[in-house]
Amino acid sequence: MTASVSAPASPVSAELRPVIGIVDDDPIMGESLVQRLQLEGYRAIWWQSGEEALSHLPSAGCRVLVCDIRLPDLDGEQLFRRALPDLGATPVVFITAFGEVEQAVRLMQAGADDYVTKPFEIDVLLRKIAALCAREVTAGSGSTGRETLSASAAMHSVEAELLRVTDMASPVLLLGETGVGKEVAARHLHNASIRRDLPFVVLSCATIPVDRAESEMFGHERGGVVGSRIAHVGLVEQAGGGTLFLDEVSALPPLLQGKLLRLLEDGSYRRLGGTHELVSEARIVSSSNADLPALVANGTFRADLYYRLNVIELRIPPLRSRGEDIIPLVEHYLAQFARGAGHRVPSLTPSARAALREHGWPGNVRELRNRLERAVALTNGAPQIGAQAIFPEQVLLDRPGERVASLAEAREHAERRHIEKALSQTNGEIAKAAVLLGISRTTLWEKMRRLGL
Repeated sequence: MTASVSAPASPVSAELRPVIGIVDDDPIMGESLVQRLQLEGYRAIWWQSGEEALSHLPSAGCRVLVCDIRLPDLDGEQLFRRALPDLGATPVVFITAFGEVEQAVRLMQAGADDYVTKPFEIDVLLRKIAALCAREVTAGSGSTGRETLSASAAMHSVEAELLRVTDMASPVLLLGETGVGKEVAARHLHNASIRRDLPFVVLSCATIPVDRAESEMFGHERGGVVGSRIAHVGLVEQAGGGTLFLDEVSALPPLLQGKLLRLLEDGSYRRLGGTHELVSEARIVSSSNADLPALVANGTFRADLYYRLNVIELRIPPLRSRGEDIIPLVEHYLAQFARGAGHRVPSLTPSARAALREHGWPGNVRELRNRLERAVALTNGAPQIGAQAIFPEQVLLDRPGERVASLAEAREHAERRHIEKALSQTNGEIAKAAVLLGISRTTLWEKMRRLGL
């Protein structure tokens, strides 16, 4: 039987409380854990068998999972290995008897986070849960909304502002440099709102082909575009009553700026080639790394659209200004990528920690994520990750005892540095950086993705 217990009434909505999953077949232990977690301000979901937990974990949104090693149908090790694809980076704490410590250690080597030995003081377990909740952060796509945005005071302030406007219908504009996590913030807003069970649809304004932009956004009827034999449902329609996220809205073509303005004003739009008015109930959340008032001033972005998008404005600070987020983010991504590859979670060498703190992060959280994904893949299950694995370009020069970089590596290193310099001079604005580099915005975008920027 699954038991879900919400905490007592308080200023924080029950839906926003951290969810702690419990897998334990002991009715006395399970109920006492649920009650104590409730008193501590958590929401608890209690499963009394391994199979029951496995069937519900994908949708539970647990911040931490607490699991007994001895279960009636599975042991904790079997459950853990089968649940890994659904757990992602969710921390797991095992409850074990003294004679099962060896198995608990083996589970930690496989990626579990901690264990407690029976009999244990419940306050000890609660301290472990609190520490794991504080460590768990979000910084990438695929968020379930169960995590906080980060560890820093600056991002806690952003999160508080997001939670304050979760259930308003007003448009939200998220500003900040490329890669700071604007989409993560938008998903966080969506997942904390009453729209959480409705679609979250992303329209990438910077990469959408201009000749297909209107069709992609609003859809088209059969024959509405050359060669179309069937109707196409656009992203606005796909969003339904959920959230439509307009990523880098400053890059939206002029034709679509006018159509988006109409959508914002009365919710109406037409499919390309259509004759009937359709109505959207989606909430519009947009982002930009560009200086929108400057674009309005030079006539490349509509002033009336800017004011409609900018009802609620939030700025996401760059990673270099919130250094306390770096190591928690690194630990989150190391756990995510290692578990996804079936490896134990590696630790960082002291030199890696120092290099991570000293790096300027021109590509912000996106750069950090890509560097760690590459490092985990290249180290292939090694127990530690060093600075060289995360910053390979720093050892490309011909030094005594080190290999000579290939021409391809040297070229990539030079290209990375040149793009970083252009982004730095334009405060992260991709369109301006592309002009400086003499390439198209789309080409720059693809190069940045390839280089982990």
